Amino acid sequence: MSVVWKDGSEPEAVRVSPLGWLRAAIRGPAIVLVIVTGLVAMYVLRLVEKPLYGLRRPLTPWITQTVCRLSLAILGLKLTVTGRQMRAKGAVVANHASWLDIFVLNARKRVYFVSKAEVAGWPGINLLAKATGTVFIKRERREAGAQVALFRDRLAAGHKLLFFPEGTSTDSRRVLPFKTTLFAAFFDDALRDWMQVQPVTVIYRAPKGRDARFFGWWGAQDMGPHLLKVLAQWPQGSVELVYHEPVAVSEFADRKALAGYCEQAVRTPLDVEIAKGAL
Repeated sequence: MSVVWKDGSEPEAVRVSPLGWLRAAIRGPAIVLVIVTGLVAMYVLRLVEKPLYGLRRPLTPWITQTVCRLSLAILGLKLTVTGRQMRAKGAVVANHASWLDIFVLNARKRVYFVSKAEVAGWPGINLLAKATGTVFIKRERREAGAQVALFRDRLAAGHKLLFFPEGTSTDSRRVLPFKTTLFAAFFDDALRDWMQVQPVTVIYRAPKGRDARFFGWWGAQDMGPHLLKVLAQWPQGSVELVYHEPVAVSEFADRKALAGYCEQAVRTPLDVEIAKGAL
């Protein structure tokens, strides 16, 4: 599995020392054990939760958060947070730099990712995605009505839906133009008047002495080598979540205006950090 976005540059070559291999051999199985244990616990708990609460999930998201926090702790990846999380019903939009985003964003906020329908057929990944309540959608115009109905039901149940509007992951040092297609559903009459959107910036700081794009997953990189590189690294880098002020969909004229605002909000902290030489 490779990443779509390319800018002509090449990521650093993956070179792992003997100690790095040892760290990966310890961390990898430990994270797998945490994920599998959480997955089993989640499926068992859903047997009770689903009949009692339906779409609402007051219990199982705590398992997701615990699994993600433990996984980051095993990796040694420090997570800090700036800003306040949205309490109102609505959606979250963030930049997408790496497969690590799933762990990072789930660790601090109870969110439900919106993913392309193909992911539902990926072995292994599909079990995790379904268990954690991922929303699968088909990116086709004829599915627009079904998407609105699905979003409405999930949002009404109190779910915070999380979108990656860039449509692909990057080198972690930039934000690509936000695709406006998914924003269109927010302007449906059933959602527009009460829905809010919170932009979130994910900022990765590379380990000392490594390429500033260390955590970015882009170009022709395969999942395996990138995963190995992160598992083997010591000392580890860090990541920061910047929660921006939520905005009401009704304040914007159309999807392009809303997407443009969110894109700028997400991009600004990254640009500031780069300008300071902090990244």
